[in-house]
Amino acid sequence: MGTKLNRLTTVEILFLAFIVLSMFRATTSDNLRPANFVFGDSLVDVGNNNYIASLSRANYVPFGIDFGRPTGRFTNGRTIVDMIGQEMGIDFTPPYLAPTTVGPVILNGVNYASGAGGILNLTGKLFGDRINFDAQLDNFANTRQDIISYIGLPATLDLFKRSIFSVTMGSNDFINNYLAPAVLILEQDLASPELFVSTLVSRFREQLTRLFNLGARKIIVTNVGPIGCIPNQRDTNPAAGDGCVTFPNQLAQLFNFQLKGLIAELNSNLKGSMFVYADVYHILEDLLNDYTAYGFENPSSACCRVLLGGRFGGLIPCGPTSTVCSDRSKYVFWDPWHPTDAANVIIAKRLLDGDHNDIFPVNVRKLIQYY
Repeated sequence: MGTKLNRLTTVEILFLAFIVLSMFRATTSDNLRPANFVFGDSLVDVGNNNYIASLSRANYVPFGIDFGRPTGRFTNGRTIVDMIGQEMGIDFTPPYLAPTTVGPVILNGVNYASGAGGILNLTGKLFGDRINFDAQLDNFANTRQDIISYIGLPATLDLFKRSIFSVTMGSNDFINNYLAPAVLILEQDLASPELFVSTLVSRFREQLTRLFNLGARKIIVTNVGPIGCIPNQRDTNPAAGDGCVTFPNQLAQLFNFQLKGLIAELNSNLKGSMFVYADVYHILEDLLNDYTAYGFENPSSACCRVLLGGRFGGLIPCGPTSTVCSDRSKYVFWDPWHPTDAANVIIAKRLLDGDHNDIFPVNVRKLIQYY
């Protein structure tokens, strides 16, 4: 049985390998479905921080209590990009750093997001290791080369042209940078809000342009939500009383205004691109202002909270000693910073099917079909 195999020459073996690779390339070039590539912070991290020396982790109970197990998702269930991926028929896009994210699985997309990551490289340094946007783009460049080795450059560029790329960045650049205590981060002492935001947008322009140059064409860019309404900011600024904290929301609005202009600029300057502005600030503001209409009972407190962790449960991270609310579907916020699965469902649905007030110029469902 082994003699025929042993008599194969090196040239014959290389020829057979070439034939198999060519068949694989021909098949995948025509039949691959659009992939889902994800960049961002803890709002969309699905486990990358499990593999780095970071204080920003969610791979322990009670995270994932409604997912089935802790995975590294910073919520009780699914993230927004999980839900969008499911609508695309892809299911859950794996974290880049997972040892199983190798081989043909990457043809369906990869998640590069990292808790505490930001647009600026200094953002989140209080948490130790984190993968900022520049490093996430480096990781995508590695994936790009791997995909090219599987299916060739033309098929790779065609796959990227049809795929969805989403970027959820910016919140940490405020919460864990500009708004952090001055003894830890000096940005607020060094720059006015206007200068800080313009610096942020300028850096973001370079990064999004690099993503386009790597082959991305259909790119969803999520703006910064009403960060002054999260439990952490409410408890950090008790003078706001029952309301949201004004200054963080003003910073978010200042950034979002410039970001919307940046999206229009990129669409105009980068031929063949379709950048989409996802107005999560508007969606969450609408939800918080009329939370009972969406089936929620508590729009301000963390579901997962520690005793003496603040009026809204926003001062101490969710962990094994925390108390978890019995009905997560009634809470907008899971922990001091992140929405529940129930809130993520509403955000995802409005990004998928919303009008121009939610997402512009097209919603995600139309973007999937675009081209």
